[in-house]
Amino acid sequence: MATNATNATNPIPHFPSDFLWGVSTSAHQIEGAATERDPSVWDAFSAEPGRIKDGSTAAVACDHYHRYPEDVALLADLAVDAYRFSISWPRVNTPGGLDFYDRLVDELCGAGIRPAPTLFHWDLPVTLDWLKRDTAERFAEYVTVVADRLGDRVKKWITINEPAEHTLFGHALGAHAPGKQLMFDALPAAHHQLLAHGLGVRALRAAGATDIGIANSHGPTWPASREQADLEAAEFYDLLLNRLFSDPVLLGEYPEGIGELMPGDVSADLKVIGEPLDWYGVNYYAPTRVGAPQGADIEFGGLTIPAELPFSVREIEDVPVTDFGWPVVPEGLTELLTGFRERYGDRLPPIVITENGCSYEGIDDQQRITYLDGHIRALHRAMEAGVDVRGYFVWSLLDNFEWAEGYARRFGLVHVDFDTLERTPKASYGWLRDGLRSRRLTEGDRG
Repeated sequence: MATNATNATNPIPHFPSDFLWGVSTSAHQIEGAATERDPSVWDAFSAEPGRIKDGSTAAVACDHYHRYPEDVALLADLAVDAYRFSISWPRVNTPGGLDFYDRLVDELCGAGIRPAPTLFHWDLPVTLDWLKRDTAERFAEYVTVVADRLGDRVKKWITINEPAEHTLFGHALGAHAPGKQLMFDALPAAHHQLLAHGLGVRALRAAGATDIGIANSHGPTWPASREQADLEAAEFYDLLLNRLFSDPVLLGEYPEGIGELMPGDVSADLKVIGEPLDWYGVNYYAPTRVGAPQGADIEFGGLTIPAELPFSVREIEDVPVTDFGWPVVPEGLTELLTGFRERYGDRLPPIVITENGCSYEGIDDQQRITYLDGHIRALHRAMEAGVDVRGYFVWSLLDNFEWAEGYARRFGLVHVDFDTLERTPKASYGWLRDGLRSRRLTEGDRG
């Protein structure tokens, strides 16, 4: 399936005046100042030889911890409404660690930018383990501390980012921190993250929050063929990477056969996991083409897909790819969103696209402009088809530490020289800035 052509010179299509435009980052990927916080599982993982492809760490990263006023100025110039960042649990555990987020939130509010923090974006304190139930309880305690400190200024909250990837890459395949290779024995890590989400929602509600969501990653699953073996493999993959994480949150139940594999009193836990949300966050990058196992390990997207899994990931042919090798399929976003509306109906709250972006080299990044233009238009088509979408966040503001890839992948609207830490806005930054400024001129700025 070929991606739809886009015209990146056209302005951003008309969206509702209260539609939220923003960009996203995460603490471990940009903050640096690692010696000024407790260690996380990613610090321990990065210290193991061979774990990070370029041998780097996030000890300094973009040094956002010290350079945040400069980065907030970039956000203000970009004319975004909101900034999605994450709060480092290990930093909050350090005496005075919340002071940094106090300063950051004040800086954002002073610039007229709505803070939208994510409370967990993979950087678990090294003393905790998602395989253990009490980590979910510790998360709720941490959320209470953060909400009590920042809740007077922060109104929009995100509990957890991409529990699917953190479970699969970090606990099943060992490609990410904490580096466990448990395969299907990693399922308790998924359950405990979902439980933490529900407990986190309750903690935020108790603190008075009224604008709460989660950031789950999703994409359409395309069978490699209409052969029964490929259809069954695709159905299983879709269950494992999509429905396992959306059904409990939106329906209060696991897909058939999954709940019995989870630890603890699952029925009681699902009542917590299914706490009502104000909106549902979707991180979208691409569809996945899936077929039956092929009898050998497969290298795909920087990962090794083991032969013993009951599916194999295949290439999507005849579409462009990013510098990371990820397929560029804007229409997959329309398909995903309309499919969600059909599946969940009245149980689906308004949607916010909490991440969408791409990795390309260079400052004159015309390919990123084409990518963003195509996906914004695909989102607009989903809204025209009746899907209630309230916001869109680009990943990412800055080039950053891209997890196991180190500094080899660049997702930023702003180029970062990792030797000097100089920031240089890319062509895509200027394109988005001009589009958002034009929107403000035609629709009127809102407070």
